[in-house]
Amino acid sequence: MVEPVISMAKKARSRLAYAAAFTPPLLDPEAREPELIAGPNGKAAKKRYNVYRNNVTVSLVNALADTFPATQRIVGEEFFRAMARIHVRQSPPVSPLLFEYGRGFADFIEGFEHARTLPYLADVARIERAWLDAYHAADAAPLKPDALASIPPERLGQAAFTAHPAARIVRSRFPAVTIFALNRQEGAVGRLETAEPEDGLVTRPRLDVFVRRLPPGGAVFLERLIAGKPLGEAVAAALEDNARFDPAANIAGMLEAGVFTAVAVSEGGRR
Repeated sequence: MVEPVISMAKKARSRLAYAAAFTPPLLDPEAREPELIAGPNGKAAKKRYNVYRNNVTVSLVNALADTFPATQRIVGEEFFRAMARIHVRQSPPVSPLLFEYGRGFADFIEGFEHARTLPYLADVARIERAWLDAYHAADAAPLKPDALASIPPERLGQAAFTAHPAARIVRSRFPAVTIFALNRQEGAVGRLETAEPEDGLVTRPRLDVFVRRLPPGGAVFLERLIAGKPLGEAVAAALEDNARFDPAANIAGMLEAGVFTAVAVSEGGRR
């Protein structure tokens, strides 16, 4: 039994060594091809490797284009693919799931020198990433609109909520939600009528993903509730953030949007 185990260990080390030599040059066009690669009958396979190397990069760029269509539409396909190619070379995948790729793309855009004239672009990309995450999030039944009716008014401030797996908040100093919407719709891009900062809510209460522009104070309100803070504390924080915050309208809005799946009340707001 000892020899087979030793043989298996050697094979495992050999595979790891091969992967360590084969993988790093894939995303570096300046790197030399691994010496250990070989084609049929032991022939050199440098051309095959370079074809594969190019295909890997193209597939990752295509994945980014699929995830960030509005971002691509804003800057144009040529600019987007050049930018995406640089990102691919700097940030190789860490997951075998292709839809997971691109989580750092918005941060990359924010620091990308050639995109500085479009300061809102990174936030549009953040909304698109949140859209994809919401799309792939676990299914859950949203809280029913009348869920708060059974809670005594004097204890409503202690209510704490369970966030829907798909719920995401994206905050922006720019009208990113409107820009996102204009560039994700079919047909010609409409005129941007606002320059005001916008916060976005991304949800998927059932089958479809929705992106909504939040009212004043709404992002702070929902962020507190998603973090597990009681309703009274969330309302106070939202009012401190923006005096125009409307508690009743925002509570109705969060229930209609399906941001939460459950609510519970206990002393001190702890469930």
